[in-house]
Amino acid sequence: MSTYPTVFPELGEQESELFANAFPQIEPHLFSRAVSYGSRHEVAVGDILFDVGDEDCDLILVETGTVEIVGTPTATAPEELFLSAGPGQFAGELNLLTGQTRLLSARVAEAGVIHRIDPAGFRLLMAQDAELSDLLLRGFVARRVLLARRTGRNLEVIGDPTSGGGLALQTFLARQEQPHLWLTDTSDEGRKAMTEAGLTDDDLPAVVTPRETLRRVNPGILSQHLGLTYRRTPKGVADLTIVGAGPAGLAAAVYGASEGLETVLLDAVATGGQAAASSRIENYMGFPFGLSGAALTGRAAVQALKFGAHLASPCAVASLDSGPDGHVITLIDGTEIPTRTVLVATGAAYRNLPLDRWPHFVGNGIYYAATDLEAQAVAGLPVTVVGGANSAGQAAIYLARRAGQVTLVVRGQDLYAKMSSYLVDRILAEPRITVRTATEVTALSGAHRLSEITLTSAGEPESCGCFGLFCFIGAAPATDWLTGVALDDNGFLPTDVQLGDRWTGVGRGPLAFETSVPGVFAAGDVRSESMKRVAAAVGEGASAVRSVHQALAFRA
Repeated sequence: MSTYPTVFPELGEQESELFANAFPQIEPHLFSRAVSYGSRHEVAVGDILFDVGDEDCDLILVETGTVEIVGTPTATAPEELFLSAGPGQFAGELNLLTGQTRLLSARVAEAGVIHRIDPAGFRLLMAQDAELSDLLLRGFVARRVLLARRTGRNLEVIGDPTSGGGLALQTFLARQEQPHLWLTDTSDEGRKAMTEAGLTDDDLPAVVTPRETLRRVNPGILSQHLGLTYRRTPKGVADLTIVGAGPAGLAAAVYGASEGLETVLLDAVATGGQAAASSRIENYMGFPFGLSGAALTGRAAVQALKFGAHLASPCAVASLDSGPDGHVITLIDGTEIPTRTVLVATGAAYRNLPLDRWPHFVGNGIYYAATDLEAQAVAGLPVTVVGGANSAGQAAIYLARRAGQVTLVVRGQDLYAKMSSYLVDRILAEPRITVRTATEVTALSGAHRLSEITLTSAGEPESCGCFGLFCFIGAAPATDWLTGVALDDNGFLPTDVQLGDRWTGVGRGPLAFETSVPGVFAAGDVRSESMKRVAAAVGEGASAVRSVHQALAFRA
């Protein structure tokens, strides 16, 4: 049996379900089915089965003997036992789905027999055996939760979490559910870690792992180190490449992969898109008590991975070239991805206010999301939310529980004009929210960080303390990388019946969600006249896969 009470001594009986999922005992009949996908190996005491940073992604099943999974010691923490797996148990977690490098090390504590299931065999197991697949997936997810609580020291981030670069790293790590420990450069522990690693202030933000130290880190560098960037698919040519991992892209990845398509999902930032920045979604069917956008999109990402989709981020796309033999997507680093069809689900980016010093304050007091990460930076301080639609209303309600005082600034006269009634009613009943209609933000002030803004109403300016300006004022489509694909007057992608004479195909008309270029589809917020709602985007992404199958049949 696995041992864990000594590893997590402070967690009580309320965690029993989490533990049961994380450390299951595989029934003998299931174990015999599982080992049929792998190869048998005899192991001796002290054998290292995998190490921190290894790219090996084999699932390890223990038939006899004992395997210990440990966190490698660092300059600031000793070795830590995470799991002792005995007969009928397994070693592995979510990295078996994501392809991420190993987070922990595995060594043999008692000689015996193990079975290794390589990535190809593992994918086959997950596709063919639903009972085993569910058991393993629950274990992977639960272990990642426990890893985040106990072994973050295998990846230590040193820097200012409230800076623009720090917030970008925090967002990436949170979206990837990457266990880590953040050490501020002003804390005693942070300065000690800097000294041990030979770091200076100019090296920050930095990441320290048991194997190496990364200086001046950004999400792209860290993703490369973790093995989360794009790697060519086994077939070489993808059936479907999805650009944009918001709700539409994730839905398409789930349906495409589950229906046997070699599916690649790319995102310039991280999985989840703008939906992951939503603090609370209350009108999504099936969740009457609401859930965060990060929770919704995180579950969808795991679901897509389960079915064999290949997810990569941050992977910004530079261009799309289409020809009679298919399409080629080129990433900004020059990597080319040949693909038979493409789904554009890049959504739209929030617009900025045309104010001096706006770029300077982005990430240093100006935010486009209202999640726990941003709320921590403004806890107890006065903040302002700008915008008159649902996203602004949800942000104001969420921040009212964490910030000092929230001012909701709306340029229009009527708060009900673009916002759902239930949100307006809740905002008006919340004493910590002040609503300012017919008002605009006209100036920004502060040294390194935002500390004051100017609000103008009826031509009268007024200075207000503001340590967080949350901007939700509409969006522009992320289509500037597309060439040769027809756009509407606002830069969105028209599809099917909207195309008219802009359709470039020969021998057939456009399919549902197909753009002007045959085999290139669009779904979600980037599509012209789409509803701009999470549920609608999910429906479009899923429905577009049916058209992808039809397009592939035409090419066959």
